[in-house]
Amino acid sequence: MVKKIELLAPGGDVDSIKAAIIAGADAIYCGLDKFNARNRAENINLENLQGILSLAHKHNCEVFLTLNILVLDNEFPALIALLNKLLNTSIDGVIVQDLGLFYLLKKYFKSLKVHASTQTTTHNSGQILFLKHLNVERVNLSRELNIQEIKSLTNVAHESGVLTEVFVHGSYCISFSGLCYISSVHSGNSGNRGRCSQPCRDQYITTANRKDFPLNLKDNSAFLNINELANAGVDSLKIEGRIKKFHYVYTVVDAWRKQLLKLYSKSKLSTDNKELYKVFNRDFTNGFLRGDMGKNMFIDNARDNSAVYLAKSNGGATSENIEKAKQKIFDERTGIINNVRKKLDQINIDKSPLHISVSGRFDQPLMVKVKTPEYEFQVYSNINLASKGTEALSYNVILKRFKSFDETEHYIENIELNELEPNVYLPFKELTAIKKQVLFHLNNSKEWIDPIEVPVIPRSQIQNINPSLSVLISSEDDLYLCNKTSAQVYFLLPNNLHQQLDKYIDLFRNNRNIKPWFPAILIGQNYNAAVSFLDQLKPKSIVSNNSGVAFEAYNRRIAWIAGPQLNLVNSHSLVALKNEFNCSGAFVSNELNKTQLKHIKEHDDFELHFSIYHPIELMTSRQCLFQQVTGCEKSKVDDACLDNCKKSALITSLKENASYIDKTKGNYNKLYNHNNYLNTDIIKDIPNKFSGFLVDLSIVKTETEISIDKFALIKLFESFINGKTDSDKELNAVILNTTTIQYQSKKGI
Repeated sequence: MVKKIELLAPGGDVDSIKAAIIAGADAIYCGLDKFNARNRAENINLENLQGILSLAHKHNCEVFLTLNILVLDNEFPALIALLNKLLNTSIDGVIVQDLGLFYLLKKYFKSLKVHASTQTTTHNSGQILFLKHLNVERVNLSRELNIQEIKSLTNVAHESGVLTEVFVHGSYCISFSGLCYISSVHSGNSGNRGRCSQPCRDQYITTANRKDFPLNLKDNSAFLNINELANAGVDSLKIEGRIKKFHYVYTVVDAWRKQLLKLYSKSKLSTDNKELYKVFNRDFTNGFLRGDMGKNMFIDNARDNSAVYLAKSNGGATSENIEKAKQKIFDERTGIINNVRKKLDQINIDKSPLHISVSGRFDQPLMVKVKTPEYEFQVYSNINLASKGTEALSYNVILKRFKSFDETEHYIENIELNELEPNVYLPFKELTAIKKQVLFHLNNSKEWIDPIEVPVIPRSQIQNINPSLSVLISSEDDLYLCNKTSAQVYFLLPNNLHQQLDKYIDLFRNNRNIKPWFPAILIGQNYNAAVSFLDQLKPKSIVSNNSGVAFEAYNRRIAWIAGPQLNLVNSHSLVALKNEFNCSGAFVSNELNKTQLKHIKEHDDFELHFSIYHPIELMTSRQCLFQQVTGCEKSKVDDACLDNCKKSALITSLKENASYIDKTKGNYNKLYNHNNYLNTDIIKDIPNKFSGFLVDLSIVKTETEISIDKFALIKLFESFINGKTDSDKELNAVILNTTTIQYQSKKGI
């Protein structure tokens, strides 16, 4: 018998949620108007949520709430208040990205089930164990993984009691999720905060390979690979689309549900996906899933492809056929919309009314009878009514004590006191006990949880910090620097570590003054190589941008510092690293502006680092970006590409945002801002906060120019860190074409 796989649908608004339910979704993920990564969706409010939970659960459909953004320090009071409300709902789980939030959920809100968002970039077994350590029950695996990688990670997850979830339909991101900063840098709208402006869909100045949308991928669809996903042991199939409308959600969920039913009954699976082309699409690809990355995954048009697909199916994509197809698509969608609308109108998310009657006489218990449309029950006080007390029972007194019933999946329609003797008294404590009895029944025999108080994080007592300088290099040609400077030198390891593992172990053994800097992406053999590197070299300390490597360092008692791509933006995340993973320090995200950085609380025995000079990495992609830009003799990405390819190219959007595509040997394709980041203001703006400042001298082609050699530049930065007068002016004079756009941003991340 085939194991049942959850069909997980998007719910961007109430109509889409209802559409997913009637189409047969097993679960829905939706967001409130705050703290979720789809701010452009209409979303729902807390009042809607209770009705949605009631409707969904009546249809055996679970509901997961997306709290999947990075959270700022000043937002935690509101977030904690929300979590306290969620404790007393029937929500089936929350989806999270932020490390600080993971920590709070583990330590204080243990009854809430936690899922890891795709924004956590989970692509190796160590990351699954890292998340398991934070009590995560389910992980959404990175979209870039192939079916064998998914199967391998699912086996690891299941051995650890963790479920896996895979995106199977909808928009692809060209960047690894959680590691895309294009929107943040170019428009001030951070994708890690749910405000992505989708710059990858923008039109660019026509490239040398005659493409206008060089970063635009087709949509993901694994509709024809459902059997492989089942064999891989995946627990949940996730449909993307929280900004899509209800007719889209209904059509896609309905098609996938029918395909799943065929899988369960061992019927012949459908090879016809034409229903999916009737709603918005950019054409479809399963290239990542099949490990077939190449030019066929791109489409040079960011608009709806439905009419073009239909025209091609009916004689070719001529202008005449496309116009006919547009009309047919319009008519079909109108029919779908009208049909689904009729179904939506037959169900509602209204909360159930409560009819409450209160009765009792002097020297007898108080009885509260509660009636809902489905059932009724009564509860009694443990002590008898008295003739004296603080305040006689009245409508207003009882309503005040029972108003929390309106925060459930029900609402108080009326309260009757006809059978209550006048001028009788009951202690408020006893009324509260009655309230909790009623809530227990209304909440499916679940005890009501009083609000949990989360302690305020204290600041460090250290008054004066003398920051140190560290340097990051990526070329062996720069190794001489570690013998000429007192600054700590880090060496950036490649994504494709396993091919050159012995070489890099020898490099570090022969250069004891350098320390390893691990990249954010380490998949499969490359992650295994990173673990082998730790075991063979046994470094005293490392910097890791990969939580899987961080977890292995923690297990081996290797001192480690969290790198900037772990996206740390709040004080709770620093506490989590220190308390849960014995982390010795962390780089704070460069997405934060000056004001937001000031709110980060430094801690005793924990180093706080900040990168003051670096190329601004906008994204990392497993896909080849040159095929659409300069062209490539290969139509597909193969194993040799990662290890041997070395290229660079400039692309400029019609919004005049210029970026450099950079591919170095052993690394994935990356996109960089045209100007590097240089911040000489932060030391005087925010004194006595940072233990160390980083200068990133890794080799990346941008428009930034340096007029002195690297050793002289390091000496100048050392003078700057040590407070030498006018050294900041000297730095700005020798480093040309730089920016502090994120630091100076008024709205920040």
